[in-house]
Amino acid sequence: MSNLPSQLPRLIVNADDFALTSGVNRSVSELFHQGCLTSTTLMAGGNTFQDAVLTASHCPGLGVGCHVVLVDGNPSAPPDNVPSLLTPQGTLRSSLANFVFDLQRGRIHEDHIEIEAEAQIRRLQQAGINVSHVDTHKHTHLFPRVARPLMRAAKRCGVAAIRNPFEPSWSARLTRGAMIRKLEVAALRNFSSTFRKLLRASGLRSTDGSIGVSATGNLDAANLQRLLRDMPSGTWELVCHPGYNDTELNQIRTRLRDTRDVERKALSNLIAEAASSNRIQLLTFHDI
Repeated sequence: MSNLPSQLPRLIVNADDFALTSGVNRSVSELFHQGCLTSTTLMAGGNTFQDAVLTASHCPGLGVGCHVVLVDGNPSAPPDNVPSLLTPQGTLRSSLANFVFDLQRGRIHEDHIEIEAEAQIRRLQQAGINVSHVDTHKHTHLFPRVARPLMRAAKRCGVAAIRNPFEPSWSARLTRGAMIRKLEVAALRNFSSTFRKLLRASGLRSTDGSIGVSATGNLDAANLQRLLRDMPSGTWELVCHPGYNDTELNQIRTRLRDTRDVERKALSNLIAEAASSNRIQLLTFHDI
């Protein structure tokens, strides 16, 4: 899917959850300036949105995408325009399982997903962000009923790329983590052929796959080292969630706490070294 003429594995290192907390924002800035992070995805409804926009302005060359949130947050579109996405309290569903259950039964309308995704992308663009790509919180665009409207929203907003959320089997084999997550990742891979068809029809660009997904919550130095050592040629995205486990994070609904520190330290120690030793070529979604 990439036109870059290189035999080296090409790697986008993307930090999700930009704007979740000021500690996550600080982590993104530090890792970018250390040469360990090339990309991040910004949450339009994040608690520290303005701080994230300011942080990005001090990181020239950092690719900034839109981390479209359809679960566990508040809508950016007017609530009356996206009712099937909302609970009776006017918030997005807090449970991924409930979202998927309702999605698969047609209770969530694709046009509402498209409206909400466009609203979130537009908020970043109005803040001066040149949006490099889109992805989704909790990888909801694994499902065709989310991928389709998300691609339409991206095209309408002039965004040229989207995350390929499917983890290749070689990456899953190399990482150590919870077996239940590995089984979930393997099962969801059944949707990958539909995603590729939708991608070709949309004209959007993407990578050959996302790595480290099954290691979410366990992306320590050992797992990262295995991925960097045995990565085959191609264009890949490393999905990571670095940050600081501080008092601000303790007030946020997230299962990733101590692991944000672990990932930040692992990235800091290993990514720049792998790039400087010519084992990988670092890039952003703007480059593919």
